[in-house]
Amino acid sequence: MPLGEMYLGGSLLDDLQVVVADHACLLVPLQVEETLWSLIPGEETILRNPQFWMVRRTNLEYFPRGRSFWDKFIVGGYLSSNAIIDALKKVVMESMNWPSLGSMLECVVRPVMGSHQLKVEIQSQHGQLFIYILPAIKFGETVLTAQPEETENFDNLWYQSFYTSETTKLADLDQADGGIRKRCLKTFKAVCRICPGLRKLSGCHLTNVILHLSKKEHDWTEAAFADRFQQVITELIGYLEQGVLPSYFNQTVNLLSDFSEEEIDEIGFTLYCAVSEPDMLIQT
Repeated sequence: MPLGEMYLGGSLLDDLQVVVADHACLLVPLQVEETLWSLIPGEETILRNPQFWMVRRTNLEYFPRGRSFWDKFIVGGYLSSNAIIDALKKVVMESMNWPSLGSMLECVVRPVMGSHQLKVEIQSQHGQLFIYILPAIKFGETVLTAQPEETENFDNLWYQSFYTSETTKLADLDQADGGIRKRCLKTFKAVCRICPGLRKLSGCHLTNVILHLSKKEHDWTEAAFADRFQQVITELIGYLEQGVLPSYFNQTVNLLSDFSEEEIDEIGFTLYCAVSEPDMLIQT
């Protein structure tokens, strides 16, 4: 299987993990030929969802099936993310000696069975850690990952990830003005982990709110931390009232699209109460 150099990613590696370090991602770049495959933006697929792309086989008249290693994973003319995950699962299961690996690392290492995702569980005296193994395709600045929990039952969908762009932008802004955006993000993530009414909010939601806010607020000094934190709350309430939180890097992507009305109401009510009584967020 032609793969690029694998690398770890996620909040743990970017110093954005809060409360407890419980997961990380291992990105597995697929060496897909750009001359034989093309990326179909989400707006042009049958779902019309800008965050879910497809990868189509091209130039078949000149390069018939079999010229690309990935042709064996074609379903309906498109590269199947689910088929690739299944193949990787088989490789991982058959090639690894889990007891020996665990013995060498002095911990328990084992694959998680019965999951649509490809993930490995690590248990040690320090706690439990899950490694999510994500096949990825990168053409230019576009990064697509195979994430069945996002694409559900659709074999041929690939999830467009802006995580690296978002975290890089956040770090660049802080570096440019000595700001506390990262600290604000980590504080809010910790609050969401301990507050039941906010647990549906992810780091992605919070990062995008802070990036949008940075366009109109330029004072991110230590002295402005409390004001910016409070402003993140009010900005979130505004997005929830509209039912739309556009992605910073693709305005057509609504990051609230997966939330039900009940979930939006619960989060909005919790944040609304926190406007007048911020301490309630850390007392739950």
